[in-house]
Amino acid sequence: MSAFEILLSLIAAVLAASISAVLIQATRPLLLRVALAKPNARSSHRIPTPQGAGIAVTAATLLAGGIVIVLAGSQNLTIPFIVFAACLFIAVVGFADDIRSLPVVPRLLLQAAAVAAVVFSAPDGLRLVPAGPVWLERGLLLIAGLWFVNLVNFMDGLDLMTAAEAVPITVAIALLGSFGYLPAAPALVAAALCGALLGFAPFNRPVARIFLGDVGSLPIGLLLGWCLLELALHRQFAAALLLPLYYLTDATVTLFRRMARREPFWAAHRSHFYQRATDNGFTVWRVVGEVFALNAVLALLAFASVALNSLTADIALLLTGALAVAWQLRRFSRPL
Repeated sequence: MSAFEILLSLIAAVLAASISAVLIQATRPLLLRVALAKPNARSSHRIPTPQGAGIAVTAATLLAGGIVIVLAGSQNLTIPFIVFAACLFIAVVGFADDIRSLPVVPRLLLQAAAVAAVVFSAPDGLRLVPAGPVWLERGLLLIAGLWFVNLVNFMDGLDLMTAAEAVPITVAIALLGSFGYLPAAPALVAAALCGALLGFAPFNRPVARIFLGDVGSLPIGLLLGWCLLELALHRQFAAALLLPLYYLTDATVTLFRRMARREPFWAAHRSHFYQRATDNGFTVWRVVGEVFALNAVLALLAFASVALNSLTADIALLLTGALAVAWQLRRFSRPL
């Protein structure tokens, strides 16, 4: 465990939180004029609210992450330029969609280009399944990455929900990086993302004064996906699956339920379990609090998976995590 890397992670988090909060405060008056989110079938808010705080969160993450990586130059770190460029690109796509809704197919193609840049930037020597063809693995990772980016966007439908999901994940990734279980660059970027979201949280707590918007949820999904991919490529597949398990399950089950009912699954809706919870009498604070607590438990299971380093333990821990998520989804789907 490196005390130097822990110090760098703390610097990244504090710097990103400060930049994020200052930029949100500075840009909110402009966003009130050009990027109002009006209530629709998916919304949990009732009055038009500015969106676009993701500009500050993304900028703070990349600035703080880049600065700290440069400060750690003696550790032979390099800035992941392709990942940063892809993040900026998908943020621009998201901002365009926030201002004026883009057609589904062009939007997905542009998102896929950003995801592909990240997936194919991974060295060929790092594989999930070394016995299989690299082109097949990368292709499947592209599809999975595109889904992950969009599910983070779909799940960003409640005040503080993205922070409740991403903060435990990024803290876990930063700590695992400090223990040497994944490269320092994604660990430091995770720490910066954690700080940027903490800087955003006071503005997004119920009732929110500003939303992330697609300009925030899409790059956050891309950065989280990259960090989790790095974790999986470094032989910690169970941990990489456990950390986002609530989001993966809620979004994926909801998608398949809507497809089974022949509903237009691409249209705005309020079918996610966390949305149904608010319709069932849960307060926003209670929903995000329980999601945060569940994600903290999943993070502990991920740490246990890394520490035990056993296939049997991984299976048992994944089953435990799946049961915890299933219990939470069942709880959300029933009236209080």
